[in-house]
Amino acid sequence: MPSSFIQALPKAELHLHMEGSVTPATLVELRQRHGKAGTLAEAQALYQYKDFLGFLMAFKTLTEDLQTPEDYEIVTYRLMEQLKAQNILHAEVYVSAGVCLWRKQDFDAIFEGLESGRVRGERDFGVSLLWIFDAVRQFGAEPARKVFELAVKYRDRNVVGIGIGGDEKKGPAELFREQYAYAAEHGLRLTAHAGESDGPESIWGALNLAAERIGHGLTAIEDRELMEELSTRQIPIEICLTSNLRTGCCAKLQDHPVRRYFDQGLMITLNSDDPAMFGSTLNQEYELAQKEFGFTDEHLRELARNSFEASFLPAEKKIAFLDLLDAAAARK
Repeated sequence: MPSSFIQALPKAELHLHMEGSVTPATLVELRQRHGKAGTLAEAQALYQYKDFLGFLMAFKTLTEDLQTPEDYEIVTYRLMEQLKAQNILHAEVYVSAGVCLWRKQDFDAIFEGLESGRVRGERDFGVSLLWIFDAVRQFGAEPARKVFELAVKYRDRNVVGIGIGGDEKKGPAELFREQYAYAAEHGLRLTAHAGESDGPESIWGALNLAAERIGHGLTAIEDRELMEELSTRQIPIEICLTSNLRTGCCAKLQDHPVRRYFDQGLMITLNSDDPAMFGSTLNQEYELAQKEFGFTDEHLRELARNSFEASFLPAEKKIAFLDLLDAAAARK
């Protein structure tokens, strides 16, 4: 169980996939809504996989049961309920818009469902949430452009940025140079998964796209020059400990470079990535950092501060959240 300190710590989460927050129980409910038989054991079995590609296939299978705007509304609302329970005040949530388009779903209707869930969740739980539209890199550049066009279309409705996820080897960053330039020109913020299942060259590629935050960044440790670049520029790294372990991208927890990143001055944040699929929560990630890597309460407070500072919130909202963090520290 995470400590009372971790539980009470105000924090933000910046690397969180909406689809990966669907619990097995909710998945069964969705399947029943669509007239499909399914047991809890079957849903739980879907979340067991051997490696990164196995995880991608499980994620793809899961999205088959997200069909209607109402499905997306339920999942968003329940995600915000989970955030509230962990004292997560703000989240920036990836939506796999690329998968929706690939499935030829009516994305405009889906987005109304997402926003309806967000509005209801904000009202009931007081949680702040922004959307990041994620393209699937192995689908190629043209489908990514369509995802980013949707993000531009909805950027005045809580869509703050874009990203690319999926198979780094099959979709290297340089394929998306024009698409990222287009998104930036239209006022969107830029993220990229990089250095998760591929080497440090993938992170360099993301930086060349002008990515403002790096998702995972696990392999940066292999390149001293890259480490210096990330430290000097204070590019936020969205660390996902349990995720890297469950997908096999990191063989053993002790091998994870999170503590070396912190000690070498990189700006890191902790994140759960796909909490239901990895059987973790953000509070458990903080607990893991403390128990396995020796992060003190003061260090964890610094990581929580990073999570607000690295967010894509406007300055005045960042300051308001940081004030809440400082007020919580003052009560200790």
